[in-house]
Amino acid sequence: MMHRLFVSPVALQERLVVISDEAFHHLSVLRLRVGDEVLLLDGSGHLARVILRQLSRSTAQAEVLERWEEGEALLPLRLIQGLPKGEKFEWLLEKGVELGISAFTPVLTARSQLRGEKTARWQRIIQEAARQSRRPLLPVLEELQPLAAALTATTETLRLMLWEEGSIPLNSALPPQAPASCVLLVGPEGGFAAAEADLAMTAGFIPVSLGKRILRTETAGMAVAAVLQNRYGDFGTSSSGKDQVRC
Repeated sequence: MMHRLFVSPVALQERLVVISDEAFHHLSVLRLRVGDEVLLLDGSGHLARVILRQLSRSTAQAEVLERWEEGEALLPLRLIQGLPKGEKFEWLLEKGVELGISAFTPVLTARSQLRGEKTARWQRIIQEAARQSRRPLLPVLEELQPLAAALTATTETLRLMLWEEGSIPLNSALPPQAPASCVLLVGPEGGFAAAEADLAMTAGFIPVSLGKRILRTETAGMAVAAVLQNRYGDFGTSSSGKDQVRC
């Protein structure tokens, strides 16, 4: 199985692709040599099978042998996550990418604890998780923002708030047909304040519960993401069933 590396969309358009920065670092770690073939992706669904032609101390040059496009049979799913303590958000990003989440929106809530935004590191975690899980599309990472701003900008058709005081079981809130898009709203440790939950419900979010157990902030969203992908997404498809357009 060929190694996969993400490069910029501009670089991938060229017949001779220059591989640099993070992609070159991975190439070096893998100890690939001139003549080896790798798969390059631009994160927006364009892929190219290439052969390495030149290697230097900081860049590599590869010739494109074949190009194609791939899509994902995923439910468009965004996670609005109240920023948790420590490095839990990094774990959420990694596992969320593996579970097919399309976009991440970190938010500040009354119970969030901000210790410095790590956007560049978060982006690297998303890219590495997408590479490892063989996703052709890179999920979007939105900027850290107040909860109210994220709620105002919400456009998804199905809006679920995971709230320990929610009175609607998850299964009761899920429609029989797949929604056009879905967003999950998850609070940090301690959950949402009552005023924040009211604000979310005013914005069209349905408060749902996951039964008698209370899940941690880093577990709740991942559990529901898996349920949604099983019901509406690609968990029931074969690994060879991707949409591909060769060119």
